[in-house]
Amino acid sequence: MTRESRPHVVWYTGHVCRAERSELLGQAPRTLWLTGLSAAGKSTLAFALERALHDREHACYVLDGDNVRHGLNRNLGFSPADRSENIRRIAEVARLMNDAGLIVITAFISPYRADRSAARQIIGAESFLEVYVSTPLSVCEARDPKGFYGQARRGEVAEFTGVSSPYEAPEQPDLSIDTAQVSLADAVDQLVQLLTRPPAPR
Repeated sequence: MTRESRPHVVWYTGHVCRAERSELLGQAPRTLWLTGLSAAGKSTLAFALERALHDREHACYVLDGDNVRHGLNRNLGFSPADRSENIRRIAEVARLMNDAGLIVITAFISPYRADRSAARQIIGAESFLEVYVSTPLSVCEARDPKGFYGQARRGEVAEFTGVSSPYEAPEQPDLSIDTAQVSLADAVDQLVQLLTRPPAPR
């Protein structure tokens, strides 16, 4: 059921607007949506960027796939429907955090283009920056820090992205980073630069 089909649910507007919060914090609230395969380097990039932004006195927060599944999305599995709901909830949280004036960095596989497009619509195209962590499957599988690829290849993990479940790469990301080719420091610099310019026209 959409917001529009529930007239009894009212959005209350407060006395402080988003522009005022942005001015107070001295930053443009954006959501950097990092997408890519498991072990591509999304979380490593996200937390390194958070550190860099904090050191530059920016108010920011990382929404990490594993962390969110400990609480908000602990009732969701990894079926296509559950993955879509996972992304929808995260997008709604990111939208609220952007409204609070914060820079949000997400680190989610988010394998389906339709789900990422829906996240863009929820958050707002003017605030949404899609970053494709394009590290090749062979590199991600060689890293395999959690052992998930090995388990998936043995049939012990169902619906694992890149092995038994598809990953749909972004067609027009705002930035692509291959962590097998780019150092962490250079990648963070590219992300910081991305925050200073508007998203590419769609």
